Amino acid sequence: MALARADLESLLRARKLDRTLTTALRQADPRDEHALAPSGISALDARLGGGFPRGQLSEVVGPRSSGRTSLLVQMMAAATARGELVALVDALDMLDVESAAATGVDLDRLLWIRGHVVVNQGMARELNQRAIEQALRAFTLVLQAGNFGLVVFDLADAPADTIRRLPFTTWLRLQRMVEGSQTACILIGSQPMARSSAGLTLELRIRNLEVGMRFGGQLFDGLDIEARIVRARAREQEEACVALSTSA
Repeated sequence: MALARADLESLLRARKLDRTLTTALRQADPRDEHALAPSGISALDARLGGGFPRGQLSEVVGPRSSGRTSLLVQMMAAATARGELVALVDALDMLDVESAAATGVDLDRLLWIRGHVVVNQGMARELNQRAIEQALRAFTLVLQAGNFGLVVFDLADAPADTIRRLPFTTWLRLQRMVEGSQTACILIGSQPMARSSAGLTLELRIRNLEVGMRFGGQLFDGLDIEARIVRARAREQEEACVALSTSA
């Protein structure tokens, strides 16, 4: 574990991001706008009361093609535009770097940790379990390094049984690690995983498969989706929905 952390610190220094090792961010205050991390999507941020809570473990969940990746990339673009450092633990190695850059993600402010979990695990179930545990250790190291404005653990499309085999205390431990910091900690998955009372769960779905697909002429233009906000404690609304759109 110590060697892995040393490697992470060396990487941060090489990319001139080593201020994350020495500069402390101020503690989050729920009355302060800096306690929230805007997603960069105005309609969603309005419903969230300003953005995702910092110092809490939140999650964005939904089936494939529900807009998870579009929202993730938009959040990273908004965070790097604010001058924040972003870390993405990409358990299935699914990030399209060119698309992320085109959306506005400043790659110089992104620490991208690539995993090797596979969707169709076949007979490699145990290998997949070890791969997800390795990704989880990397995620833990990033949180310990501290002072990233946004840290994301993307488990979308990981086999459900692999996720279920993780101890429930996994999420409690992560919540304790991020609590009191100014980091917005986000899990991306197909189904809810964590049960953080102070974080929130954003459930995405296509509003209507027949009418939700947009086309420009004969070309696919994007999807109209719905985001359901669940368990947003300390907000004016405990549960609300907002309509969003994605681009192809």
